[in-house]
Amino acid sequence: MQGSIHLAGREILRCTEQELRQIQGQDLAVVFQEPMTSMNPVMQVGKQVEESLRVHAKLSPAQRKERALESLAQVELPNPAEIYRKYPHQLSGGQLQRIMIAAAIVSRPKLLLADEPTTALDVTVQAQILALLKKINRESGMGILFISHDLHVVRKLCTRVAVMEQGKLVELDTVDAIYQRPAHPYTKKLISAIPHREGN
Repeated sequence: MQGSIHLAGREILRCTEQELRQIQGQDLAVVFQEPMTSMNPVMQVGKQVEESLRVHAKLSPAQRKERALESLAQVELPNPAEIYRKYPHQLSGGQLQRIMIAAAIVSRPKLLLADEPTTALDVTVQAQILALLKKINRESGMGILFISHDLHVVRKLCTRVAVMEQGKLVELDTVDAIYQRPAHPYTKKLISAIPHREGN
């Protein structure tokens, strides 16, 4: 592997496994594409939101629960105390994705890595999740690294875009520059292949 990854003043590729675990709990959090397969089906979702606090924060059980409830409220789930007690199969895909985001931000990381977090959702719920991510970024200052194949979604959410081709970075620019003046042939091909959507 070539290149480097710097986060919070550290070169990630040179970190030990223990250092990486610490970074993942405190500086970096991940939201995956499919919440149903990412969650423990036999554990209450509130307990799953608390998971990183159990490992990385010196908090009492009552403090962890309070932070989890705050996080569930932050992702705009109604009745956080009721949601806390539910199991994954009792919730919709959109609710589960919000819970995954709540679990990711409960430790207040510096960077949220969102790996195709809206792919499995319908268009209406997708728009709600994107608005939520924007709000989290705006209100907390948390950085978001958003991975997506959907260029419409990228345009709505992102300010800067890194275009990857076969694992290599081929272009990096503002979202407006990428869409209006793509420089790399692969980027031009991607932009020309975007289907037109009414209202865009």
